[in-house]
Amino acid sequence: MISEELKSLLKKQKYRFAGSHSLVKICHYTQSSMTKNQWCYKNQFYGIKSHQCLQCTTTPFCFNQCIFCWRAQPGEVNAGTDDSNGMECDNPEEIIEKMLEAQRKLLSGIGGHYSVNSELWREAQNPKHVALSVLGEPIAYPKLKELLSEFHKRGMSTFLVTAGGAPGAIRNMIKENYFPTQLYISMAAFDEDSFNRIMRPKNKDGWKRYLQSLKLMKEAGKHTRTVVRMTLIKGLNMDLDYVKDYGNLIRIAEPHYVEVKAYMAVGFSRKRVGLQGMPYMEEIREFAEKLGKEINYIMTDEHKDSRVVLLSKDENAKKNRFIDFTKIR
Repeated sequence: MISEELKSLLKKQKYRFAGSHSLVKICHYTQSSMTKNQWCYKNQFYGIKSHQCLQCTTTPFCFNQCIFCWRAQPGEVNAGTDDSNGMECDNPEEIIEKMLEAQRKLLSGIGGHYSVNSELWREAQNPKHVALSVLGEPIAYPKLKELLSEFHKRGMSTFLVTAGGAPGAIRNMIKENYFPTQLYISMAAFDEDSFNRIMRPKNKDGWKRYLQSLKLMKEAGKHTRTVVRMTLIKGLNMDLDYVKDYGNLIRIAEPHYVEVKAYMAVGFSRKRVGLQGMPYMEEIREFAEKLGKEINYIMTDEHKDSRVVLLSKDENAKKNRFIDFTKIR
């Protein structure tokens, strides 16, 4: 069960529930795209329209307690046990309808902003992209196949992010041939010790599961676009001496893209890591250049505000990085 304390905290953090366990939150760039003409890195890298992006999750629960996560974790506040066992599962159609309803309610306040682009605001009422990533492990939702299918039927692209704690869910995708438009695995550790210190898995075999997920990503990449998204934290996991170790992990997955991204001091992560953990863009660029040479990936693009660099596996990936919404399945 989701405790009332956790529900209250999530609402204060501007999340809105869409049913009993799914949540929606307006991204900073969803608002700034309509009010300041500022667009997120996914818009720049892949052609996703920030104002039509639905940032959501099917569960606030996770297999890890990453030190860089912005959400509150058990022990930090009276937020419950962080356990989804025994929860009843909402149906995909109900989840999506309630997500869209929650998104529109959150957008209503932006519509009255003095500098809002009214045309973009009207378009925002009908999202075209779904980012299943805002918190928790949405890949663990039992009816993920049906959920993705329903989103795709509506012409919405889907980016699904996992921290690698549920390799069985990726295995099911491959076995049953259903995939998000783009599948992400987070990477913030270069070996088992750093994984246990930084990702802090709740399962004793967390590292083993993570390696299995990377192996399965290679197979999934034959069917859908794949990305390793790195979170680099100054003083913890971004020493240039670790590049070779990261390279060995990335070669297991062979993703189409690698996003080399700086940790950002937001939410409860400020209590665990703080501002001193945020790398400068110049440091991210230097790390990405060295990593690209290590794994023979192409430096493709960068987004300075988000402090992220995009690496592409080859020229084909670089050329075809923009989502073709006419082929959403």
